[in-house]
Amino acid sequence: MQVVVPFAAETPKTRLESVLSPVERSTVARAMLTDVVSALVETGHEPTVLSTASLADANGPGLSSLPAAVTVDDRPLTEAVNARLPTSAGETVAVVMADLALATPTALERLFSADADVVIAPGRGGGTNALVVRHPSFRVDYHGASYLDHVRIAREVGASCVSIDSFRLSTDIDEPGDLVEVLLHGDGQAAATLEELGFGLEIDEGRVAVSRSGGVRRQ
Repeated sequence: MQVVVPFAAETPKTRLESVLSPVERSTVARAMLTDVVSALVETGHEPTVLSTASLADANGPGLSSLPAAVTVDDRPLTEAVNARLPTSAGETVAVVMADLALATPTALERLFSADADVVIAPGRGGGTNALVVRHPSFRVDYHGASYLDHVRIAREVGASCVSIDSFRLSTDIDEPGDLVEVLLHGDGQAAATLEELGFGLEIDEGRVAVSRSGGVRRQ
């Protein structure tokens, strides 16, 4: 099985601009990429990072020894992924997004081992965070509510399709509020990087939020 990890190298995580500078967003994005690749390697696979630009100038944690091949493809996400999906029976390609900072080998194995032509790990809000494709006619469309689109496309091409209910694979890190999940449940480079940048947890009347400097650090 081929495993592809798309990565926006040039302007990552723009929705975090209210809490992180451009350099910090790049550092956090690359830390999450490292966590995802490391989890994939632990499943016994050799992932390929599909990056929109070269990572030769990588300054994020762990990227100097990222255990994955890197291929540069600056096409839009849908086109770049479709160019790598199966074209004949017997091929399998998995696509795992680079911002799944909570992904674990166990969660990924559930995705990989599900018995269907198309296996989808939905994201919150209708996105597609990861999928496995075994059908040569299936192609992705990441615009809009891609989860619903992918279910429909699978049906149209006659592919069996199942969804994986996984907290760790459904949690993609896009908004400032998502950083809470990394600090609560993460134990990799992304969580460590956020703490190095001064982020901690704020607990108020049973609700947990994230703040910069002065928050509660993980034990």
